[in-house]
Amino acid sequence: MDSRLAAFERLLNIMDELREKCPWDKKQTFTTLRTLTIEETYELADAILTMDMDAIKGEIGDLFLHLVFYSKLGEEQGQFNVTDVLNQICEKLIHRHPHIYGDITVKDEQEVKENWEKLKLQEGKKSVLEGVPGALPALVKATRIQEKVKGIGFEWEDHEGVWEKVEEELRELKTEVDSKSDKIEEEFGDLLFSLVNFSRYLNVSPEDALAKTNNKFIERFQLMEQLIEENNLDIRYMNLNEMDKFWEQAKILKTKR
Repeated sequence: MDSRLAAFERLLNIMDELREKCPWDKKQTFTTLRTLTIEETYELADAILTMDMDAIKGEIGDLFLHLVFYSKLGEEQGQFNVTDVLNQICEKLIHRHPHIYGDITVKDEQEVKENWEKLKLQEGKKSVLEGVPGALPALVKATRIQEKVKGIGFEWEDHEGVWEKVEEELRELKTEVDSKSDKIEEEFGDLLFSLVNFSRYLNVSPEDALAKTNNKFIERFQLMEQLIEENNLDIRYMNLNEMDKFWEQAKILKTKR
């Protein structure tokens, strides 16, 4: 037997045993697993961000377990089983890749995406944005929205127009801030949305970029705390100017490492 099939069969058999014999596994439902699955997904995302291959491998395994678990629950309820799940995604992939499994010709990645969105509409979806999950974090959701509408050609002609929109939104935010109006939150959201849009022209993931900046800040701040402690000072009683001196030291030390 193919080693891949053998490994997958082994996981399915273990799942059957755990569901039958383990008190914790026996109590799980779709609802109880949902939050855990979200957590596992973020752990995989963290591992990818640092390109820790051992961690990536482990987190992929955790997600595989969750998907097999959901399939087991579906089987127990007489709704679907893992065979149904796998066959359905196979049929979907074949249908949505006519340039591979049909007689359609595409010239580049963009045409693949455009065909994908058009096929989804042909399948009965009423909106291009119907497939964007409502529960996505706002930054990720903005990216997905913009990628979706680009797929049917709703897109700026060049990056200059997008950057002009960023500057326009920044001016509008400043106007609302200066006037202390009740539209500050709305304009701030518009500015963020336009920056996410511009990020696509830079081939930058806004989610990854912000995550890396968050991690950089955490590392520098914790190093600053360490330097302050080494100087027998208490950060609780320091003003901003005093802390800033150690912040600059921390930046220099992080750069040298």
